Amino acid sequence: MQFGVVFPQTELGGDPGAVRSYGERVEELGFKHLLVYDHVLGADPEVHTGWAGPYNVHTTFHEPLVMFGFLAAVTQSLELVTGVLILPQRQTALVAKQAAEVDLLSSGRLRLGVGIGWNAVEYEALGEDFGNRGRRSSEQIELLRRLWTEPTVNFDGKFHTVTGAGLAPLPVQRPIPVWIGAAAEPGYRRAGRLADGWFPMMGPGPKLDEARAVVERAAVEAGRDPADIGMEGRVNFRGDVARAVDELAAWGDTGATHVSINTMNAGLATLDEHLTVLEDIAAQSAIR
Repeated sequence: MQFGVVFPQTELGGDPGAVRSYGERVEELGFKHLLVYDHVLGADPEVHTGWAGPYNVHTTFHEPLVMFGFLAAVTQSLELVTGVLILPQRQTALVAKQAAEVDLLSSGRLRLGVGIGWNAVEYEALGEDFGNRGRRSSEQIELLRRLWTEPTVNFDGKFHTVTGAGLAPLPVQRPIPVWIGAAAEPGYRRAGRLADGWFPMMGPGPKLDEARAVVERAAVEAGRDPADIGMEGRVNFRGDVARAVDELAAWGDTGATHVSINTMNAGLATLDEHLTVLEDIAAQSAIR
């Protein structure tokens, strides 16, 4: 099982020095990947009455692919993971180009986790349709893979048309791995049909078993081997290092291929506090 971390960007503000220091230190500690959440815009609760989303206009988010271009230069081996990029609110060809560039600059270290999101305010501002985002995302994944592997693409889909066009340069990984974040059955089925791996939105237990069964059934129906589909768990640190280490082990028992440690919302106020927790977890677990 590969151990990684979730970059605590909502608590570190926009400091580029924190991005550099965090990336360099977690790589030194032996973590294998760095996962970044994505939001382009936050909603203003004073305008959107009754807003109940976990983030708003005051919550800080780096743009993941731009941030990864920076991290590619200051790290050597750390896998760079979007967890997840809200794919249907973006133009597919532009995502393909940006992802290919990150993969090239990082020597093949990008893993593109994608999802359909929940924030209609962002979709409106970015000029994309919130209502058909699930169906569009399936076609987007197909087109992304073709753009990453073929020098010239002709594509005539329901939502996309590409006529004799392609990316140059192509990425190192052809194609870049695409993982899917899902919290409902349509997303689980999409992961089983299309994804190289998936991010469950729950911990080990009966609900995970049920979700995994849907993923595996969809894989078999699509003629795929479920064993080829990775699974990344997440441990949310809540002040107890020993408990976090136990939860990492529990993910290992599920057969997860990857797991990330998330230190956000744990009352940690500074970069050093976040890194100290990760140092303690690394010292008590077999992350190397």
